[in-house]
Amino acid sequence: MKEHKRGTVVVIGAGIAGLASAYYLVKDGWDVKILEKNEVDNNCSYGNAGMIVPSHFTPLAAPGMIAQGIKWMFNSKSPFYVRPSLNPRLIDWGLKFLKHANRAHVDRHATAIRDLNLYSSQLYDELNAEEGFDFELEQNGILMMYKSNEIKHEETELAHRAQDLGLDVEVLDADAVKVLEPNLKLDILGAVLYRCDGKLYPQKLMQQLIQYLKTAGVVFFEKTEVHKFITIGNTIKTAVSNKGNFEADAFVITGGAYLPQLMSKLHVHTPLLPGKGYSFMYDTKGERKLNHAALLLEAKVAVTPMNGQIRFSGTMELGAANDKIYENRVRGIVESIPKYYPELQIDYPKDKIWYGYRPCSPDGLPYLGRLKNYGNAIVAGGGGMMGLSLGPAYGKIVCDLLAAREIEPRIVGFKPDRFDR
Repeated sequence: MKEHKRGTVVVIGAGIAGLASAYYLVKDGWDVKILEKNEVDNNCSYGNAGMIVPSHFTPLAAPGMIAQGIKWMFNSKSPFYVRPSLNPRLIDWGLKFLKHANRAHVDRHATAIRDLNLYSSQLYDELNAEEGFDFELEQNGILMMYKSNEIKHEETELAHRAQDLGLDVEVLDADAVKVLEPNLKLDILGAVLYRCDGKLYPQKLMQQLIQYLKTAGVVFFEKTEVHKFITIGNTIKTAVSNKGNFEADAFVITGGAYLPQLMSKLHVHTPLLPGKGYSFMYDTKGERKLNHAALLLEAKVAVTPMNGQIRFSGTMELGAANDKIYENRVRGIVESIPKYYPELQIDYPKDKIWYGYRPCSPDGLPYLGRLKNYGNAIVAGGGGMMGLSLGPAYGKIVCDLLAAREIEPRIVGFKPDRFDR
Protein backbone atom coordinates (compact mmCIF):
# COMPACT_ATOMS: atom_id res chain seq x y z
CA MET A 1 0.00 0.00 0.00
CA LYS A 2 1.28 3.45 -0.86
CA GLU A 3 1.61 5.86 2.06
CA HIS A 4 0.93 9.08 0.18
CA LYS A 5 -2.64 10.05 -0.73
CA ARG A 6 -3.52 11.26 -4.20
CA GLY A 7 -6.93 12.57 -3.13
CA THR A 8 -10.46 11.38 -2.44
CA VAL A 9 -12.57 9.31 -4.82
CA VAL A 10 -16.25 8.46 -4.47
CA VAL A 11 -17.14 5.23 -6.28
CA ILE A 12 -20.85 4.84 -7.02
CA GLY A 13 -21.87 1.18 -7.18
CA ALA A 14 -20.51 -1.90 -5.40
CA GLY A 15 -20.72 -4.39 -8.25
CA ILE A 16 -17.59 -5.85 -9.80
CA ALA A 17 -16.80 -2.61 -11.67
CA GLY A 18 -17.04 -0.53 -8.51
CA LEU A 19 -15.13 -2.93 -6.28
CA ALA A 20 -12.38 -3.45 -8.86
CA SER A 21 -12.05 0.29 -9.31
CA ALA A 22 -11.76 0.76 -5.55
CA TYR A 23 -9.18 -2.04 -5.36
CA TYR A 24 -6.80 -0.44 -7.84
CA LEU A 25 -7.45 3.09 -6.57
CA VAL A 26 -6.67 2.27 -2.94
CA LYS A 27 -3.48 0.44 -3.98
CA ASP A 28 -2.52 3.56 -5.90
CA GLY A 29 -2.88 5.82 -2.88
CA TRP A 30 -6.41 7.22 -3.17
CA ASP A 31 -8.81 7.65 -0.27
CA VAL A 32 -11.94 5.77 -1.44
CA LYS A 33 -15.60 5.78 -0.40
CA ILE A 34 -18.16 3.45 -2.01
CA LEU A 35 -21.84 4.35 -2.29
CA GLU A 36 -24.22 1.45 -2.96
CA LYS A 37 -27.93 1.87 -3.67
CA ASN A 38 -28.76 -1.55 -2.19
CA GLU A 39 -26.66 -3.77 0.06
CA VAL A 40 -23.14 -4.69 -1.00
CA ASP A 41 -23.97 -8.40 -1.21
CA ASN A 42 -26.98 -7.91 -3.48
CA ASN A 43 -26.11 -7.24 -7.11
CA CYS A 44 -25.68 -8.94 -10.47
CA SER A 45 -22.02 -9.75 -9.85
CA TYR A 46 -22.89 -12.47 -7.31
CA GLY A 47 -25.19 -14.89 -9.16
CA ASN A 48 -23.84 -14.79 -12.69
CA ALA A 49 -22.11 -17.54 -14.64
CA GLY A 50 -18.64 -16.57 -13.39
CA MET A 51 -17.08 -16.74 -16.86
CA ILE A 52 -14.02 -14.92 -18.21
CA VAL A 53 -14.73 -14.60 -21.92
CA PRO A 54 -12.21 -13.32 -24.47
CA SER A 55 -14.33 -15.55 -26.75
CA HIS A 56 -17.10 -12.93 -26.60
CA PHE A 57 -15.49 -10.58 -29.10
CA THR A 58 -18.78 -10.29 -31.02
CA PRO A 59 -21.12 -7.62 -29.56
CA LEU A 60 -24.72 -8.47 -28.70
CA ALA A 61 -25.69 -6.14 -31.57
CA ALA A 62 -24.64 -8.58 -34.29
CA PRO A 63 -26.07 -9.80 -37.63
CA GLY A 64 -28.81 -12.38 -37.17
CA MET A 65 -29.83 -11.29 -33.68
CA ILE A 66 -32.89 -9.41 -34.93
CA ALA A 67 -34.37 -12.34 -36.88
CA GLN A 68 -33.51 -14.77 -34.08
CA GLY A 69 -34.97 -12.44 -31.48
CA ILE A 70 -38.27 -12.12 -33.36
CA LYS A 71 -38.53 -15.93 -33.56
CA TRP A 72 -37.82 -16.31 -29.83
CA MET A 73 -40.42 -13.67 -28.95
CA PHE A 74 -43.20 -16.21 -29.58
CA ASN A 75 -41.78 -18.87 -27.26
CA SER A 76 -42.39 -18.32 -23.54
CA LYS A 77 -39.43 -20.56 -22.69
CA SER A 78 -37.00 -19.01 -25.15
CA PRO A 79 -33.60 -17.70 -23.99
CA PHE A 80 -34.17 -14.19 -25.34
CA TYR A 81 -37.17 -11.95 -24.86
CA VAL A 82 -37.95 -8.26 -25.22
CA ARG A 83 -40.97 -7.34 -23.13
CA PRO A 84 -43.24 -5.22 -25.40
CA SER A 85 -43.71 -1.68 -24.15
CA LEU A 86 -44.29 1.86 -25.36
CA ASN A 87 -41.63 3.03 -22.91
CA PRO A 88 -39.54 5.68 -24.73
CA ARG A 89 -36.34 4.19 -23.26
CA LEU A 90 -37.13 0.80 -24.82
CA ILE A 91 -37.98 2.34 -28.17
CA ASP A 92 -34.82 4.45 -28.16
CA TRP A 93 -32.71 1.40 -27.23
CA GLY A 94 -34.35 -0.74 -29.91
CA LEU A 95 -33.79 1.79 -32.68
CA LYS A 96 -30.13 2.09 -31.75
CA PHE A 97 -29.80 -1.70 -31.60
CA LEU A 98 -31.26 -1.98 -35.12
CA LYS A 99 -28.73 0.57 -36.37
CA HIS A 100 -25.75 -1.35 -34.96
CA ALA A 101 -26.74 -4.97 -35.72
CA ASN A 102 -24.53 -5.35 -38.77
CA ARG A 103 -21.24 -6.96 -39.77
CA ALA A 104 -19.39 -3.65 -40.13
CA HIS A 105 -20.11 -2.81 -36.48
CA VAL A 106 -18.90 -6.24 -35.34
CA ASP A 107 -15.71 -6.03 -37.44
CA ARG A 108 -14.95 -2.50 -36.25
CA HIS A 109 -14.95 -3.41 -32.55
CA ALA A 110 -13.93 -7.09 -32.36
CA THR A 111 -10.25 -6.38 -31.74
CA ALA A 112 -10.91 -3.83 -29.00
CA ILE A 113 -13.36 -6.14 -27.19
CA ARG A 114 -10.88 -9.02 -27.47
CA ASP A 115 -8.04 -6.89 -26.10
CA LEU A 116 -10.11 -5.61 -23.18
CA ASN A 117 -11.12 -9.16 -22.20
CA LEU A 118 -7.59 -10.54 -22.54
CA TYR A 119 -6.25 -7.67 -20.45
CA SER A 120 -8.86 -8.37 -17.79
CA SER A 121 -8.05 -12.09 -17.84
CA GLN A 122 -4.39 -11.31 -17.18
CA LEU A 123 -5.38 -9.03 -14.30
CA TYR A 124 -7.52 -11.83 -12.82
CA ASP A 125 -4.43 -14.06 -12.81
CA GLU A 126 -2.51 -11.37 -10.93
CA LEU A 127 -5.35 -10.74 -8.47
CA ASN A 128 -5.80 -14.44 -7.68
CA ALA A 129 -2.08 -14.64 -6.85
CA GLU A 130 -2.39 -11.86 -4.25
CA GLU A 131 -2.45 -12.78 -0.57
CA GLY A 132 -6.03 -13.13 0.69
CA PHE A 133 -7.47 -14.02 -2.72
CA ASP A 134 -8.49 -17.48 -3.88
CA PHE A 135 -11.74 -17.40 -5.85
CA GLU A 136 -11.55 -20.74 -7.71
CA LEU A 137 -9.97 -19.20 -10.80
CA GLU A 138 -9.41 -21.78 -13.54
CA GLN A 139 -8.09 -20.65 -16.89
CA ASN A 140 -8.73 -24.00 -18.62
CA GLY A 141 -11.17 -22.88 -21.29
CA ILE A 142 -14.90 -22.93 -22.01
CA LEU A 143 -16.66 -25.47 -24.24
CA MET A 144 -19.20 -24.07 -26.72
CA MET A 145 -21.32 -27.21 -27.18
CA TYR A 146 -23.81 -27.72 -30.01
CA LYS A 147 -26.28 -30.36 -31.17
CA SER A 148 -27.16 -29.21 -34.70
CA ASN A 149 -25.27 -28.89 -37.97
CA GLU A 150 -26.56 -25.34 -38.36
CA ILE A 151 -24.93 -24.19 -35.13
CA LYS A 152 -21.83 -26.26 -35.90
CA HIS A 153 -21.41 -24.33 -39.13
CA GLU A 154 -21.91 -20.95 -37.42
CA GLU A 155 -19.56 -21.78 -34.56
CA THR A 156 -16.86 -23.17 -36.84
CA GLU A 157 -16.90 -19.92 -38.82
CA LEU A 158 -16.71 -17.94 -35.59
CA ALA A 159 -13.85 -20.15 -34.36
CA HIS A 160 -11.88 -19.38 -37.52
CA ARG A 161 -12.51 -15.69 -36.95
CA ALA A 162 -11.28 -16.07 -33.38
CA GLN A 163 -8.13 -17.82 -34.62
CA ASP A 164 -7.56 -14.93 -37.03
CA LEU A 165 -7.72 -12.65 -33.97
CA GLY A 166 -5.02 -14.74 -32.30
CA LEU A 167 -7.22 -16.54 -29.76
CA ASP A 168 -6.45 -20.12 -28.71
CA VAL A 169 -9.41 -22.05 -30.14
CA GLU A 170 -10.04 -25.62 -31.33
CA VAL A 171 -13.06 -27.27 -32.99
CA LEU A 172 -13.75 -30.69 -31.43
CA ASP A 173 -15.98 -33.61 -32.39
CA ALA A 174 -18.16 -35.34 -29.79
CA ASP A 175 -15.56 -38.00 -28.97
CA ALA A 176 -12.88 -35.39 -28.29
CA VAL A 177 -15.25 -33.50 -25.96
CA LYS A 178 -16.03 -36.70 -24.06
CA VAL A 179 -12.32 -37.16 -23.39
CA LEU A 180 -12.31 -33.73 -21.72
CA GLU A 181 -15.55 -34.49 -19.81
CA PRO A 182 -15.46 -38.21 -18.91
CA ASN A 183 -17.66 -37.99 -15.81
CA LEU A 184 -20.97 -37.08 -17.45
CA LYS A 185 -22.71 -38.55 -20.47
CA LEU A 186 -23.00 -36.03 -23.31
CA ASP A 187 -25.50 -35.87 -26.17
CA ILE A 188 -23.88 -33.39 -28.55
CA LEU A 189 -22.56 -33.13 -32.07
CA GLY A 190 -19.38 -31.38 -30.99
CA ALA A 191 -17.98 -28.24 -29.42
CA VAL A 192 -15.54 -25.39 -29.86
CA LEU A 193 -13.01 -25.15 -27.05
CA TYR A 194 -11.91 -21.59 -26.30
CA ARG A 195 -8.76 -22.23 -24.27
CA CYS A 196 -8.42 -18.46 -23.83
CA ASP A 197 -11.48 -18.45 -21.54
CA GLY A 198 -11.79 -19.23 -17.84
CA LYS A 199 -14.13 -19.26 -14.87
CA LEU A 200 -14.27 -18.32 -11.20
CA TYR A 201 -16.65 -18.37 -8.22
CA PRO A 202 -18.26 -14.90 -8.08
CA GLN A 203 -19.27 -15.04 -4.39
CA LYS A 204 -15.71 -15.68 -3.25
CA LEU A 205 -14.33 -12.99 -5.54
CA MET A 206 -16.77 -10.35 -4.30
CA GLN A 207 -16.43 -11.28 -0.62
CA GLN A 208 -12.64 -11.24 -0.80
CA LEU A 209 -12.60 -7.87 -2.57
CA ILE A 210 -14.91 -6.39 0.05
CA GLN A 211 -12.78 -7.77 2.88
CA TYR A 212 -9.59 -6.41 1.28
CA LEU A 213 -11.14 -2.97 0.79
CA LYS A 214 -12.50 -2.74 4.33
CA THR A 215 -9.11 -3.75 5.73
CA ALA A 216 -7.51 -1.09 3.53
CA GLY A 217 -9.74 1.59 5.03
CA VAL A 218 -12.36 1.92 2.29
CA VAL A 219 -15.71 2.99 3.77
CA PHE A 220 -18.93 1.47 2.37
CA PHE A 221 -22.23 3.36 2.49
CA GLU A 222 -25.06 0.90 1.85
CA LYS A 223 -28.63 1.80 0.86
CA THR A 224 -27.24 5.12 -0.28
CA GLU A 225 -28.91 6.49 -3.39
CA VAL A 226 -27.46 9.46 -5.27
CA HIS A 227 -30.17 12.04 -5.98
CA LYS A 228 -28.10 14.66 -7.77
CA PHE A 229 -24.62 16.04 -8.38
CA ILE A 230 -23.42 19.53 -7.54
CA THR A 231 -21.10 20.77 -10.29
CA ILE A 232 -19.01 23.85 -10.91
CA GLY A 233 -18.06 24.30 -14.55
CA ASN A 234 -16.77 20.96 -15.84
CA THR A 235 -16.07 19.58 -12.36
CA ILE A 236 -18.28 17.49 -10.09
CA LYS A 237 -17.94 18.72 -6.53
CA THR A 238 -20.52 16.76 -4.56
CA ALA A 239 -22.78 13.73 -4.80
CA VAL A 240 -26.02 14.43 -2.93
CA SER A 241 -27.68 11.32 -1.51
CA ASN A 242 -30.35 10.17 0.93
CA LYS A 243 -27.50 9.60 3.41
CA GLY A 244 -25.94 13.01 3.06
CA ASN A 245 -23.48 14.83 0.81
CA PHE A 246 -20.21 13.31 -0.42
CA GLU A 247 -17.50 15.64 -1.66
CA ALA A 248 -14.51 14.26 -3.57
CA ASP A 249 -11.71 15.09 -5.96
CA ALA A 250 -12.97 12.50 -8.43
CA PHE A 251 -16.05 10.35 -9.02
CA VAL A 252 -16.28 6.86 -10.52
CA ILE A 253 -19.77 6.06 -11.79
CA THR A 254 -20.60 2.37 -12.20
CA GLY A 255 -24.11 1.50 -11.02
CA GLY A 256 -24.78 -1.54 -13.23
CA ALA A 257 -28.32 -1.51 -14.63
CA TYR A 258 -28.95 1.83 -12.85
CA LEU A 259 -26.24 3.61 -14.85
CA PRO A 260 -28.69 5.57 -17.08
CA GLN A 261 -30.44 7.07 -14.05
CA LEU A 262 -27.12 8.18 -12.58
CA MET A 263 -25.91 9.62 -15.86
CA SER A 264 -29.15 11.51 -16.41
CA LYS A 265 -28.35 13.51 -13.26
CA LEU A 266 -25.37 14.82 -15.23
CA HIS A 267 -27.57 15.36 -18.32
CA VAL A 268 -25.73 12.61 -20.21
CA HIS A 269 -27.78 10.24 -22.38
CA THR A 270 -26.61 6.68 -21.75
CA PRO A 271 -29.04 4.19 -23.35
CA LEU A 272 -29.05 0.91 -21.49
CA LEU A 273 -31.61 -1.77 -20.70
CA PRO A 274 -31.54 -4.25 -17.81
CA GLY A 275 -31.33 -7.78 -19.20
CA LYS A 276 -32.78 -10.07 -16.54
CA GLY A 277 -31.02 -13.41 -16.20
CA TYR A 278 -31.70 -16.36 -13.91
CA SER A 279 -29.41 -18.89 -12.27
CA PHE A 280 -29.51 -21.72 -9.76
CA MET A 281 -27.03 -24.11 -8.17
CA TYR A 282 -27.22 -27.88 -8.62
CA ASP A 283 -25.47 -30.18 -6.16
CA THR A 284 -24.00 -33.27 -7.81
CA LYS A 285 -23.06 -34.57 -4.34
CA GLY A 286 -19.48 -35.15 -5.44
CA GLU A 287 -20.45 -37.27 -8.44
CA ARG A 288 -20.55 -36.39 -12.12
CA LYS A 289 -17.96 -33.68 -11.77
CA LEU A 290 -17.50 -31.27 -14.67
CA ASN A 291 -13.98 -30.24 -15.64
CA HIS A 292 -14.89 -27.25 -17.82
CA ALA A 293 -17.45 -24.51 -17.96
CA ALA A 294 -19.68 -24.74 -21.02
CA LEU A 295 -22.24 -22.88 -23.06
CA LEU A 296 -25.14 -24.93 -24.44
CA LEU A 297 -25.45 -22.98 -27.65
CA GLU A 298 -28.91 -23.78 -28.95
CA ALA A 299 -30.38 -23.24 -25.49
CA LYS A 300 -28.15 -20.25 -24.61
CA VAL A 301 -27.50 -21.77 -21.18
CA ALA A 302 -24.26 -21.35 -19.25
CA VAL A 303 -22.92 -24.26 -17.20
CA THR A 304 -20.23 -23.50 -14.63
CA PRO A 305 -18.70 -25.82 -12.02
CA MET A 306 -18.12 -23.85 -8.82
CA ASN A 307 -17.99 -24.42 -5.07
CA GLY A 308 -18.33 -28.20 -5.56
CA GLN A 309 -21.61 -27.68 -7.43
CA ILE A 310 -22.79 -26.64 -10.89
CA ARG A 311 -24.36 -23.28 -11.62
CA PHE A 312 -26.82 -23.18 -14.51
CA SER A 313 -27.71 -19.73 -15.82
CA GLY A 314 -29.37 -18.18 -18.80
CA THR A 315 -32.08 -16.12 -20.50
CA MET A 316 -31.96 -12.48 -21.54
CA GLU A 317 -35.18 -10.68 -20.65
CA LEU A 318 -34.96 -7.08 -21.83
CA GLY A 319 -37.39 -4.56 -20.40
CA ALA A 320 -38.18 -2.56 -17.30
CA ALA A 321 -36.75 -4.01 -14.08
CA ASN A 322 -39.18 -5.87 -11.83
CA ASP A 323 -39.08 -8.39 -8.98
CA LYS A 324 -41.08 -11.11 -10.73
CA ILE A 325 -39.63 -14.52 -11.56
CA TYR A 326 -41.11 -15.72 -14.84
CA GLU A 327 -41.23 -19.47 -14.29
CA ASN A 328 -41.38 -20.38 -17.96
CA ARG A 329 -38.00 -18.73 -18.51
CA VAL A 330 -36.46 -20.81 -15.73
CA ARG A 331 -38.21 -23.94 -17.00
CA GLY A 332 -36.63 -23.28 -20.38
CA ILE A 333 -33.20 -23.53 -18.71
CA VAL A 334 -34.13 -26.64 -16.71
CA GLU A 335 -35.63 -28.50 -19.67
CA SER A 336 -32.63 -27.80 -21.89
CA ILE A 337 -30.10 -29.41 -19.53
CA PRO A 338 -30.89 -33.12 -20.14
CA LYS A 339 -30.81 -32.51 -23.89
CA TYR A 340 -27.04 -32.07 -23.51
CA TYR A 341 -26.44 -33.97 -20.24
CA PRO A 342 -28.95 -36.89 -20.36
CA GLU A 343 -28.05 -38.04 -16.83
CA LEU A 344 -29.04 -34.71 -15.29
CA GLN A 345 -32.80 -34.84 -14.81
CA ILE A 346 -33.28 -31.71 -12.70
CA ASP A 347 -36.51 -30.70 -11.00
CA TYR A 348 -37.70 -27.11 -11.11
CA PRO A 349 -35.55 -25.42 -8.42
CA LYS A 350 -38.32 -23.31 -6.87
CA ASP A 351 -36.42 -22.18 -3.76
CA LYS A 352 -33.01 -21.81 -5.41
CA ILE A 353 -33.65 -19.31 -8.19
CA TRP A 354 -31.54 -16.18 -8.29
CA TYR A 355 -32.02 -13.35 -10.75
CA GLY A 356 -30.07 -10.25 -11.63
CA TYR A 357 -29.80 -7.64 -14.35
CA ARG A 358 -27.10 -7.41 -16.98
CA PRO A 359 -26.57 -3.79 -18.07
CA CYS A 360 -26.97 -3.98 -21.86
CA SER A 361 -26.01 -1.13 -24.17
CA PRO A 362 -27.72 -1.01 -27.59
CA ASP A 363 -24.47 -1.40 -29.51
CA GLY A 364 -23.20 -4.22 -27.26
CA LEU A 365 -20.16 -2.20 -26.16
CA PRO A 366 -19.23 -1.15 -22.62
CA TYR A 367 -19.31 2.42 -21.39
CA LEU A 368 -15.77 3.12 -20.25
CA GLY A 369 -13.82 6.34 -20.00
CA ARG A 370 -13.77 9.94 -18.84
CA LEU A 371 -16.82 12.15 -19.40
CA LYS A 372 -16.03 14.92 -21.89
CA ASN A 373 -18.03 17.53 -19.93
CA TYR A 374 -16.78 16.53 -16.46
CA GLY A 375 -13.04 16.03 -16.26
CA ASN A 376 -13.06 14.41 -12.81
CA ALA A 377 -15.67 11.74 -13.62
CA ILE A 378 -14.94 8.26 -14.98
CA VAL A 379 -17.66 5.83 -16.09
CA ALA A 380 -17.31 2.04 -16.07
CA GLY A 381 -20.28 -0.17 -16.93
CA GLY A 382 -22.62 -1.47 -19.59
CA GLY A 383 -20.70 -4.72 -20.07
CA GLY A 384 -23.81 -6.85 -20.63
CA MET A 385 -22.83 -10.52 -20.49
CA MET A 386 -19.15 -9.54 -20.19
CA GLY A 387 -19.54 -7.57 -16.96
CA LEU A 388 -17.75 -9.93 -14.60
CA SER A 389 -15.18 -10.80 -17.24
CA LEU A 390 -14.25 -7.13 -17.67
CA GLY A 391 -14.21 -6.23 -13.95
CA PRO A 392 -10.45 -5.93 -13.34
CA ALA A 393 -9.93 -4.15 -16.68
CA TYR A 394 -12.57 -1.61 -15.70
CA GLY A 395 -10.87 -1.03 -12.35
CA LYS A 396 -7.31 -0.74 -13.64
CA ILE A 397 -8.31 1.57 -16.50
CA VAL A 398 -10.31 3.80 -14.12
CA CYS A 399 -7.25 4.05 -11.88
CA ASP A 400 -4.87 4.77 -14.76
CA LEU A 401 -7.17 7.45 -16.19
CA LEU A 402 -7.36 9.27 -12.85
CA ALA A 403 -3.58 9.05 -12.47
CA ALA A 404 -3.08 10.30 -16.06
CA ARG A 405 -1.18 7.15 -17.00
CA GLU A 406 -1.18 5.56 -20.43
CA ILE A 407 -4.04 3.10 -20.95
CA GLU A 408 -2.93 -0.32 -22.17
CA PRO A 409 -5.98 -1.44 -24.21
CA ARG A 410 -7.64 0.86 -26.72
CA ILE A 411 -10.94 2.18 -25.33
CA VAL A 412 -11.79 5.04 -27.70
CA GLY A 413 -14.83 3.14 -29.06
CA PHE A 414 -16.28 2.74 -25.56
CA LYS A 415 -16.79 6.44 -24.76
CA PRO A 416 -19.50 6.74 -22.09
CA ASP A 417 -21.11 9.75 -23.74
CA ARG A 418 -21.02 8.45 -27.33
CA PHE A 419 -24.81 8.61 -27.62
CA ASP A 420 -25.11 12.02 -26.00
CA ARG A 421 -27.22 14.41 -28.04
